[in-house]
Amino acid sequence: MKRTFLYTPGPTQVPEDALLEMARPIIHHRTPQFEAIFADTLKKLKWLFQTQNDVLILASSGTGAMEGSVVNFLSKGDKAIVVNAGKFGERWGEICRAYGVEVIELKIEWGKAVKVEDVKAALDANPDVKAVYITASETSTGVAHPIKEVAALVKERENTIIVVDAITALGAFNVPTDEWGLDVVVSGSQKALMLPPGLGVVSISEKAWKLAETSTLPKFYFNFKKERKNHLKNTTAYTAAVTLVIGLNKTLSMMQEDGLETVFARTEKMAHACREAVQAIGLKLLAPTCPSPSVTSVFLPESVDGGKLVKLMRDTYGVGMAGGQDDLKGRIIRISHMGYVGEWDLYIALTAVEKALNQLGHVTPIGKAVGVAAAIMGA
Repeated sequence: MKRTFLYTPGPTQVPEDALLEMARPIIHHRTPQFEAIFADTLKKLKWLFQTQNDVLILASSGTGAMEGSVVNFLSKGDKAIVVNAGKFGERWGEICRAYGVEVIELKIEWGKAVKVEDVKAALDANPDVKAVYITASETSTGVAHPIKEVAALVKERENTIIVVDAITALGAFNVPTDEWGLDVVVSGSQKALMLPPGLGVVSISEKAWKLAETSTLPKFYFNFKKERKNHLKNTTAYTAAVTLVIGLNKTLSMMQEDGLETVFARTEKMAHACREAVQAIGLKLLAPTCPSPSVTSVFLPESVDGGKLVKLMRDTYGVGMAGGQDDLKGRIIRISHMGYVGEWDLYIALTAVEKALNQLGHVTPIGKAVGVAAAIMGA
């Protein structure tokens, strides 16, 4: 019998208590019983987003929430600044172009964060820009972008909104929606929210709702105005993902029991321990100067095939991690430390990396990475 462990940056591990809640007999989504759960979940989501704005729950992946965050606020021919520093920043641009939005792309080297002055220059050069699309935690590289500083630039522009992909940020580190003046923030269930894939969540400011009044892009399923109207009655426009909403209610309760500061501090400590541990065995970080607390991206030795390493850990050890994408395919691994991950999970992940490196011919002292991590986690 082989146990399995999941340390990919989505899907992430689901707590047993949430699994048990989702295993209960399903209830109908148009009932007072579900409406009460839905209302409570919305209240808890506002706590997590740190907002008084509307929050929507969508039956979709995070990408659905991203698409909705384009089609509900822009019109064909509108200009949008897109920060492209990885696979998911690139996705913002792909969605915008698919709907005829003019993209002003800030293309950043993978592993680097956008410079605030470059965003300012793009805004100053394009005063008619309707939106800035940016990623808080770029999952493909492990980079955290300066959301607070970019938001401050956008906040002073009356007709421009900032839209943040917080899919691997929300619930992992601090992205206070109202305090920073974030207009639209999107996330998904299978990351720090500790659930299977299938839910998108979005917070929307009044400034963004005003822009929605002039939007002419086509929308049907991802019609935020329609969803807002239904959410006010504690229901959804279309069939709700009942089981996932029930699970979300449970995982949010677990997070509330810990408190946001504790959740963020735990994630950051594990991220720090992970980064120091892999460097102690001679591996290099992809994002050494702007790391996301959610995921650590690590260059592998040139002699090691990253695809083979990920397959070995997954199929032989039962330890799941993610490899690289596009030009980084076969060159890096990505280790998640968000959501339902604890100190001992980190040790398992690091031991698997050490063992796999040795098995693939790169001699590495077994236990060195774990020792470094343990010293930090015990501090």
